[in-house]
Amino acid sequence: MTDDLDTARATRIARLTAPDGWLTLVGFERLSEGASRVGAAADNDIVLNAGPAHLGTISLGADGTTTIDFAPGVDARVDGAPAVSAALHDDAGGRSPTEVAVGSVRLIVIVRDGRKALRVRDEAAPTRTGFKGLAYFPVDASWRVVADWVPFDPPYELELGTVIGTIEKEFVPGKAVFTRDGKTHELYPYHETPDALFFVFGDLTSGKETYGAGRFLDTGLPENGKLVLDFNEARNPPCVFTPYATCQLAPPENRLDVRVEAGEVKYAAASHG
Repeated sequence: MTDDLDTARATRIARLTAPDGWLTLVGFERLSEGASRVGAAADNDIVLNAGPAHLGTISLGADGTTTIDFAPGVDARVDGAPAVSAALHDDAGGRSPTEVAVGSVRLIVIVRDGRKALRVRDEAAPTRTGFKGLAYFPVDASWRVVADWVPFDPPYELELGTVIGTIEKEFVPGKAVFTRDGKTHELYPYHETPDALFFVFGDLTSGKETYGAGRFLDTGLPENGKLVLDFNEARNPPCVFTPYATCQLAPPENRLDVRVEAGEVKYAAASHG
């Protein structure tokens, strides 16, 4: 168990600190129909936290088409190639969005709650260069729980709020049921990928030792009516590290009436939660 957990935690840190990890996220800017001047200077329509003073102009058409025209002298690359203008494809449907790179800054267009927005990353962001590392509860083998898996037919529709005030709906294929300290607890996951389950949960440590809005946990698929939940792998959501992530909040169905003293605790550099 310890070796697997060490590997999982090392992978977690590598992903966080990667050039495209959550620690580099420095902006989430909604796009409005029409042309918007973009850059770090205050006279832009969209003011970025990093990058050139005047990056260029992003245009959003009535049909959803998004383009960018770079300001003179801006050394920009679009999907790795030099460009003076480009069409910007978003991430709708899980596709790979067009990436704009200028120095250490990266921009993509994303769709959230039916609206387009700019997601801005900076490899030189203080959140990345000043990363404080992660802290955890002591490893506790008793929090590697073998739960009963109860499938739903039809799937249950779960509503999850987000930190930006929107509601996202996910279809839940079943629930994990386990007993702790004489009480029965249930958790409702959904599929982020076909071969895994994803949980957003809260517990009685939320807002105290751990992040108030809850934590995340990934598992494999159930086998023979059982599902392994290793809460030692519970992790903080991205919004702990940056205010520009659109994290889901633990729904009422996944608020556990027990202290889950396993997994990540609050991040030392966080100013909220």
